[in-house]
Amino acid sequence: MEASSKERLQELAQFLRTRRARIRPEQAGLPGDGRRRTPGLRRGEVAMLAGISADWYTWLEQARPIQVSAQVLESLSRALELDSDERKHLFLLALQQLPADSALPENSVPPLLQAFLDGQGTNPAYVTDPRLNIVAWNKAASTIYGDYERMSPRERNSLWRTFTSPYVREMLRENWENHARHRLAHFRANYGQFPGDPWWMELIGDLSRASAEFREWWPMHDVLNGPEGRKINHHPTAGRLVFDQISFLVSDAPHLTVTINLPANEDDTPSKLARLLSGEA
Repeated sequence: MEASSKERLQELAQFLRTRRARIRPEQAGLPGDGRRRTPGLRRGEVAMLAGISADWYTWLEQARPIQVSAQVLESLSRALELDSDERKHLFLLALQQLPADSALPENSVPPLLQAFLDGQGTNPAYVTDPRLNIVAWNKAASTIYGDYERMSPRERNSLWRTFTSPYVREMLRENWENHARHRLAHFRANYGQFPGDPWWMELIGDLSRASAEFREWWPMHDVLNGPEGRKINHHPTAGRLVFDQISFLVSDAPHLTVTINLPANEDDTPSKLARLLSGEA
């Protein structure tokens, strides 16, 4: 066994032991006999609560290189009463990947994050979830990319809009294909966490019927994360606008991504944006 794998399994074993030790039998609905030499649940009790064999659970705590399924990890998460961060840690240690939740976290945007977006001024900024739904934005983003407030939830999905909106296709013009392929590869990378989920399957099916390009490119399985970098937009009023794009995750809501488009010093972009947002354009 490689040293890194051995270290990971030992870390998993220690993590399980510490989570087991903090749970009192009464807390788990088990009778407390008062004669325990060490605090917490016994291994057999954790195995019983999780619906797995005591031997199998013991092997986990002994850092043996055994195969473990996501279903078993979910059962252990419930038995050990793990919170969301601990559950993710368990999956990373055991499977080296995050759990694939069928239900996404709530997309409510904290007031401080909305204030941050609004504070970007003439920099178009927005927040997306793993489905690439735009869940928050500032005035500059709505002015450049469309009135999100009036859009339906489906129209606020950036993948759907990229492949079906004439406005987006015209605004991107010669860069549309690069943008669409990048957006699709980002969506495909996120989809890897939710294969077979009904929401994702419905959108994929609808896009397959609505877009010939999507039908052609989806089977290619291209995956990609990260911002697009330089972005050129052709606004119907302001004309050619050039942006440099930066994206980052929100630390206290890591399922949300903030994207900020910074006006480049090309084609008088900063001045055009200032006039557009002031209503002069």
